Amino acid sequence: MKFISKYNLIIIVSLILFFSASSAKAEDPTLIKQRMIDILGHEIRVLQMLIKNMVSAKSQSYEISSKSYLVLDIESQEILLEKNADEKKSIASVTKLMNAVIAKENIKKDQNITLKKEMLGSYGYSPSIYEGLNISFENLLRASLIQSVNDAAQSISYFVGKDKFVDLMNQKAKDLSMNNTTYVDANGMNPENKSTARDLSKLVSYIYNQHPDILKTTKDNDFWLKDKKDRLLKFNNVNFFYYLPEFIGGKTGYLVEAKENIASVFNVNGKPTAIITLNSENQQADTLAILNKLEK
Repeated sequence: MKFISKYNLIIIVSLILFFSASSAKAEDPTLIKQRMIDILGHEIRVLQMLIKNMVSAKSQSYEISSKSYLVLDIESQEILLEKNADEKKSIASVTKLMNAVIAKENIKKDQNITLKKEMLGSYGYSPSIYEGLNISFENLLRASLIQSVNDAAQSISYFVGKDKFVDLMNQKAKDLSMNNTTYVDANGMNPENKSTARDLSKLVSYIYNQHPDILKTTKDNDFWLKDKKDRLLKFNNVNFFYYLPEFIGGKTGYLVEAKENIASVFNVNGKPTAIITLNSENQQADTLAILNKLEK
């Protein structure tokens, strides 16, 4: 696998964008400097983790830890690799992919909503997603897919009604013949949100063909919103494969009950390929090991 050699340029561009955005409003230079350091630190940690897992995945002794996985050529629908692909597992924030599909198909792009206390609470925190904020559907979706903000994903459901939204998620699963998939909430915080690697390959295939913009959003590492104090803050992308040119898009998820998961699409030998790993000790290393197998 080819690693991006221009990652330094990406970090520099991110910092230029940060300074450009911050310059619109005078702020304490010390606070700006600290936020810059935080952003740079995050990017360095992402790169360090990616490099470490690349080395691990290439080791001949590395064994894929995922209890269930499936690899699918999306165009031909040929299964390339699989293990326990029909075992139901808790999927955590991978749920947000179905959330995005229902949102795209049931909410008008230009709609806004004012966030209320019941939409937020204990779901997950971002200082730029707060009670009283009037925010667009598109920005909530980006916060949900990029930084996996649970409050954002939950708030999206209120555009059509919290319970109705989850019903639509389950109906869409049936429509896509995801017969072993159940959703009980809109953001994946409940471990009873369960699916299989085979079902999730159907979902990412559908997204690749019908909603490629969802996958594109999951790669975005340049999304900013203001907090209550009018400070422009960056949403850090938690899909750490965004540095790889082969990564088309996808969503990770973690809960104690679910362990690490990912439902993703990569360009493998010129073909869009769905890679699903569930209940993994290290989904990034597992995915990289699978990519190595495919490229050989």
